[in-house]
Amino acid sequence: MGAPLFYLPEQFKIVDATAGPVTTNGGVTCDYASLKNALYAWLVLQFTQAVGHATVIQPQVASAVAPTGAVSITFSALIWSNLATATTDTLVARTAATSYTLGSGIAKMQVVIGIDPAQCVAQGATLDVIGCTISDSSQATNFVSGQYFLLQKNAQATPPAAITD
Repeated sequence: MGAPLFYLPEQFKIVDATAGPVTTNGGVTCDYASLKNALYAWLVLQFTQAVGHATVIQPQVASAVAPTGAVSITFSALIWSNLATATTDTLVARTAATSYTLGSGIAKMQVVIGIDPAQCVAQGATLDVIGCTISDSSQATNFVSGQYFLLQKNAQATPPAAITD
């Protein structure tokens, strides 16, 4: 067995989007990550829906990682989802869109949203930070956890921080 073609932590900056599993009761505002050193970004969210709810995921862009004035994306992002991770590991490509709504099933689910930093900057010259909001499920037993996977412009043993500007 040979060495891998690349090492995940050297090619991708992996950043928490949520502080571990958090309830969607009351809604969630994800942490924000800088795209200054990224070629591409994926927001990967894991949901546990104990009570069915059509939860809406709204990707956001901002000009700083401690955002004020964050806005919803206006471009169509690539989206994949698996609405039953307990029984399948298949992600299904969904229609590219500015947001995504989960199926209202009682299940564990996964959503991957691809964000091109060039589209963020095209939306607004200083918008080089991503985040997201997750709608209020009004259910204390529904949870989400998430991470950003930022494909780095330059692979390195210790990629630069994405949680500071």
